[in-house]
Amino acid sequence: MKKRDDSCPIIRYSCRLVARIIQVFGVYVILHGHYSPGGGFQGGALLAVAVVLLRIAEGRDSTKREMPSESVILIGSIGVLIYASIGLSTILVGGKFLEYGSLPLPGVDPADRHYWVILVIEIGVGLAVMATLVGIFDSLVHRKEKA
Repeated sequence: MKKRDDSCPIIRYSCRLVARIIQVFGVYVILHGHYSPGGGFQGGALLAVAVVLLRIAEGRDSTKREMPSESVILIGSIGVLIYASIGLSTILVGGKFLEYGSLPLPGVDPADRHYWVILVIEIGVGLAVMATLVGIFDSLVHRKEKA
């Protein structure tokens, strides 16, 4: 990856603005994906695009604040853990994998239980997809820098 060029502040600032808009839309897609088009995969891809845009415009070293390269595996693992723990917890209470109705949430009717559990799963999928795509980008850029 090239070093950051200080002769292009307009490109850097416009990319930062566009990346923030993409991030807000990505969070919207994740949060509303369980009852409208979209979801965790699409929202996670949008969040990854925002991070990759910043890394291309400003360089990997100056975007450590948005997502450090070292935390990509941790964030992806947390997303997978959220998904798997909900799926396995439904098995432990006697249901099938990801059968939300079998979760014993007292005081919550089955329709609301389904709604909230899917929301949590979408967040987990979004985290996993975002971290995976950013990790792929970082490894490809790192490989090219070594060569």
